[in-house]
This record gives sequence, C-alpha cells and structure tokens, in this order.
Amino acid sequence: MYMIHETPSNPNDDDYDTSSNFLLDIAPLVLTAIILMVQFFVFKDFTPHIPLACGILLTGLFVKLRGRNWQGMEDRFLKVIKIGLPAILILMGVGMLIGSWIIAGTVPTILYYGFSIFSPSSFLVSVCIICAIISVATGTSWGTVGTVGLAMMGIGMGLGIPAYLTGGAIVSGAFFGDKMSPLSDTTNLTPAAAGVDLWEHIQGMLPTTVPAMVTALVLYAWIGMSYGSDNIDMTSVQTLQTTLMDNYTISLWTLLPAVVVVGAAVMKMPAIPTVLSGVVVASLVAFFMQGVGVSEIFTVLQNGFVSETGSEVVDKLLSKGGVMSMTWVVTLTIFALGFVGSLEHYGTLKAIMHKIKHMVKSRLGLVLTSYASVIGVGTIIGDVYTTLVLPARLLKDKYQEMGYKRTTLTRAIEDSGTLLSPLIPWNMGGSFVAATLGIATLAYAPFAFACWLSPLFGLLWAVLGKFIPKEDDADMPARHDNVPAASVSIEKF
Repeated sequence: MYMIHETPSNPNDDDYDTSSNFLLDIAPLVLTAIILMVQFFVFKDFTPHIPLACGILLTGLFVKLRGRNWQGMEDRFLKVIKIGLPAILILMGVGMLIGSWIIAGTVPTILYYGFSIFSPSSFLVSVCIICAIISVATGTSWGTVGTVGLAMMGIGMGLGIPAYLTGGAIVSGAFFGDKMSPLSDTTNLTPAAAGVDLWEHIQGMLPTTVPAMVTALVLYAWIGMSYGSDNIDMTSVQTLQTTLMDNYTISLWTLLPAVVVVGAAVMKMPAIPTVLSGVVVASLVAFFMQGVGVSEIFTVLQNGFVSETGSEVVDKLLSKGGVMSMTWVVTLTIFALGFVGSLEHYGTLKAIMHKIKHMVKSRLGLVLTSYASVIGVGTIIGDVYTTLVLPARLLKDKYQEMGYKRTTLTRAIEDSGTLLSPLIPWNMGGSFVAATLGIATLAYAPFAFACWLSPLFGLLWAVLGKFIPKEDDADMPARHDNVPAASVSIEKF
C-alpha cells in the first residue's frame, strides 16, 4: 500500500495572520468559480480544464500582489500534484483494465448475467441493481447512464413507468457503483487528496453506502408493485443478451480477471499491482478464450476497444477503455490538484479554516462541516473533481487534530460529492444525466434514493457516534503533519 507522509518544512509558515483581509484571501477561489460558471452556463461547455488553469494564473497574480514569487507557488502545487500521482497511475491502469476486461469477455459476461436478473414485476429494483453491477465493473457512472441507463429508459416507457422513477433508479445504481468501484476516478482521487489508502477508503464508505442502497431497493420494490407485469414482452433485453452471446464467449472463466482483482482487494494488496494483475489475467483470457491476438491486445490497452456488434446499445457500452481514454480525467486531476495547491500557498485554505476552526468543536460539527464544504463547493463551482479535492485538502488536518481517522472525511466527501453531483442541476453530474436521459434533474432527484440517503446515514452515525473511527497509536505520528507548508514523500510499505 502507499502511505503519503507530509512533514512540515516550517511550522511558523502556517500561522494565519488575523489582520489579513478575508475577502482578498478567498478572491482567487471566488473569481475562478465565476469563470467556471461562465464556462458551464454561458458557453454551455462542461470541461473545466481551462477555467482551472485560469484559476492557477489568477492565484499567481494575487501571490505577486502580496510580494511573493511564482516559484514558491509552483513548488507548492507541484507537491500537491505529486500527492495525486499514485491515483493518476491507477487511473491509467484502470483504462487498460477496462479495455482488457472487455476483450476478455469479462464485462460482456457481467452484462449477460446482469440482464438475466431483469424482472418486469420488479423493474425499478432490477434497473438499480443492473446499473450498480455495471458501474462497479466499469468504474463509470456516466458510461452506465449513457448506455444501459438509456436503454432502460426505453423499456420503462414501454412498461408505463414514469420516466422520473426509472431515472432515479438508474442514477442510484450508477453512482453507487461510481462511488464504490476501485476502478472509479472519484474513488481513487478522493483518498489520494486526503492521504488515505484506497482500500481503507472503500471499506470506510460501507456504513453509509450499504444501508442507503438496501433502503433504496426496498423503496423501489414498494413503488414498483404498482407497475409492470411478468407478461410484458422482454424482447429488447433478450436481444441484448443474444448479441453478447453471439460476439463473445460467455463463461464463468471469463470472470477470472474480476475474481483476481476482488481477491487482491480483499487481501489489501497495493492498488497499482492489483490493477495491473487484473490486466495481465484479462489479457491471457482474451488470448486463449476469445482468440484475440497479442498485437490487438496491446492496441486495446493503449487506445481502447471499438465494439462492432451491430447493436447500438452494446457497441456504445463496450467501446471504451485504454490508457488514452483516461486523458480527460488525468489532465483534469492535474489541473484540480494544481489549483488547490496554489490556493494552499496563497493562504486561501488557511483563511477558510481560521473562520471555521472555532465553530467545529464536536464530532457532529466536524462531519456537518465536511458535508457543508463539499456541497458548497459543488454548488458554487459545479466541477466534481475540485469538489472532491478542495475539501479533502481543507479539512484533513482538522480530523487528525480532533483524533479521528481521515476515512470519515473521505466518506463524507464521496457521500456529498460523488452521490449528490447528479442531483444538482448545474453540476457536471446533474447536467450530464439530465441531457442524456432527457429528464429534468429536479424531477428524478427525489427518487434517486441511494444518492441522498447515504449522506443522511452519515449524519445519523455522527449523531450516534457509530462508524466514526478514532486514530490508533500507529496513526498518531501522522497528526503532526502540516499540509500548507508540507514537503511530500510517497513511501511504500
């Protein structure tokens, strides 16, 4: 596993100057948020890379106004980017993993058996479970919504089920998988920003995610009793299964790459070797069971797979993967980390922490602050990645100061960041889902039960003092780190 140690280079550098102008302290963040909103709402372009690059430049200008130099800020944001390098390497490995799982027949097999559980009389439950399975297997909520989710919308309309109910079930399942999958970009980025191990982060999310999902399935089962019939024609679903069977060898053996990755995760092996072992095993399965040549395997690992089955839904779902498919998210991760690192150097995070540190005196207050900061950034900026990184960097020291493990912080960030992003109309997640499914965000949001129940369970555990682990003795030395003036080293143990 990888542990990130951040040791202070000069503790006195982090003492906040109470005479500093707070509005000037947060000006780079506010101005960058305005640029992002112009990009999203005026230009209708949901790529936040350039606005974040502008934010770095703006922060540099404010640094200069305070008589400091660019080089100091550059050193800082490069250190913060370095913290995210393990996650970036994992994401590139995930690109290879997805491509290899497709050509090995692993993803097609998961889809085939997933569609087998489809039941008209329990349509909403089936949709939620299928989307969750696919999202966990592929690590992408957007890909799941845009492929299987879109197909489920058509089936739901045929069954006479309101679009907002089907949309809620799709979003619940898809974003559940995005949150819990070790292949997901958000699941890798969040613990990296907070200095938490990937597997510990995933384990720490179970107390809120599992009860939220179980409750959501119960609600979908109850609502779904009024709709659907086992006599409904399921030809479209059967056609998808036939297409998969005709183009891939569907076998339990093709699930071996997934078994290897899950087994490695259970044994808490390092994330990068785990992902790469899944790639190797999947490549072997593709060669021996699917008849894929070595040259084609290498091409897919680099550029991804292009499906040509003739089925629009299947081809759209299975045309993905490869290192190059991760370019968008990797570059955005670099920009987001660089921007947050620039804010750290300028003093924005210290200024905000100075405002809230006297208000946070209890366990509940700490968790509420975590939720509020994530929702606030997600609402104002609308960029999912900055929403995850900024609160992680802002609050991670406060958790250690109060003696709590950072896994509670990363869980709160995913609960209120990853899961609530599709419920905010102007957030990247909400805009994508609404445009893809053709449903207004506020129409399906109340029925995306798993998304908004998860943070409620988080607040419940904070009130009851359950599943809020304290640091043990082995963690205590790390409490002396000081992020804003930190020198970063990544050690393997």
